[in-house]
Amino acid sequence: MKKIIFKKILNEILIFFLIFSLALTLIVWVIQAVNYLDIVTEDGHSFNVYFKYTVFSLPKLFSQIFPFVFFLSVFYIINNYETNNQLLIYWTHGINKKEFINKIIKFSLLFLIIQLFLTILLVPYTSNKSRSFIRSSNLDFFPNLIKPKKFIDAVQGLTIFIDSKNEDGDYQNIILKDNSTATSQIIIAKTGKIISKDDRKLLLLSVGQIIRRNTANKVTIFNFEETQFDLNKYSSKTTKKPKIQELVTTKLIQCTTFLLQYPESKLKMQNMLCEKSFLNNLAQELFKRIYMPAYILVLSLAASLLVLKSKNAHNYTVFKIIIFLIGIALLVISEILLNFTGTNLLYNCLFLLAPIFLFLIIYYYMTTKVKFN
Repeated sequence: MKKIIFKKILNEILIFFLIFSLALTLIVWVIQAVNYLDIVTEDGHSFNVYFKYTVFSLPKLFSQIFPFVFFLSVFYIINNYETNNQLLIYWTHGINKKEFINKIIKFSLLFLIIQLFLTILLVPYTSNKSRSFIRSSNLDFFPNLIKPKKFIDAVQGLTIFIDSKNEDGDYQNIILKDNSTATSQIIIAKTGKIISKDDRKLLLLSVGQIIRRNTANKVTIFNFEETQFDLNKYSSKTTKKPKIQELVTTKLIQCTTFLLQYPESKLKMQNMLCEKSFLNNLAQELFKRIYMPAYILVLSLAASLLVLKSKNAHNYTVFKIIIFLIGIALLVISEILLNFTGTNLLYNCLFLLAPIFLFLIIYYYMTTKVKFN
C-alpha cells in the first residue's frame, strides 16, 4: 500500500515538472529567439543557420531553469496535497514524516542524475553544435545588410558604404575599406552589384579607384573600369573560437589538470590554447557542470519543510511564503558562491561545503520540530 500511495505523489511531481518545465522553456526560448535575430540582421547569416542555432539552444535553457522548476514542482504538489487533506492518507497508513521526507530526497536523486547528464554531456555538445553552424556559415544574408547612407562593418576586416541602391539591386557611389590583410586598401567605385559565381558571392564594381597602403606605409593608387571583389573570404564578426562553455567536459578536466601541474606551461587542445589565464574560468565551469546539481537535493529538502505544519495552523500561509523564499534564496546563494570559485582555494572549499552544510542544517531543523518514529 505504501508503494502505491508514494507512487501517486511522485508521479504527480514528475508530471507537473515536465509540463511546467517544457512550457517555461518554450516561453524563454521564444523570447531569446527574437533576440537571436541579430544573427541575421546584423551578422548576415541565413535563416537556416538562425533556426538551427536557436533549436540547439533549447537544452541549455532547459538546464538553466531545471533546479527552479524542480523545487517549484515539489513545493506545489506537497502544498496541494496538504490543502486537499491528501497527506492525511500517508499519516493514517503508518507513514511518518521522516519516511515521507526521505522518500522525496531519494526521488530527487533521479533529477540530480538528469541534471548531471544535461550539464556534463548534453549542454556542452548542443552549445558547440549550435555555434558550429555560425562558424561554418558564409554570409548568405549579406546583401540585405547593406543599407544606403550607412557604414556597414558586420564582417571582419571590411567596411562598406553605399550612397544609394536602385530597384535592380545596383549600388551607386561605393566605398570599401579592406583591413583583412597586412596591406590595407580603400576602393571607390561609381557603381556595383553583388553577383553569384561558382557558389561564391562577388561584388562587381565599375569605374573606380583602388588605394593601397602596404606595411612600409607606401601608398599605391590605380584606376579600373571593372573589377570583382570576392566577399567569400570574409567572415562574420561572430566569435569563431569555441567558448569554454562549449567544450566537452573531459577536455576541461584535462586542461585543468595540466595547468595545476604545470601552471606556467601551455597546451594546444582542439580549438583552444590551454593556458594559465583560463584556469579561473575552467574551475568555475567544472564546478557549474559537476557540483552545482547537488543543490537539487537541498531544494527537495527545503520544499519538504511544508509537511512540518498543517493547513489548519493559523500562520500556514506565512509559513508557505517563507519556505518558497528559502528555495529562491538557495538558488541565489548557489549562483553567488559559484561566481567566487576559481583559483581561490578558500572560496572553492566554501562552494563545495555549502550544499552539504545547508542540507544538514535543514535536516537537523526538521528533527527538532517533528517527532520521528
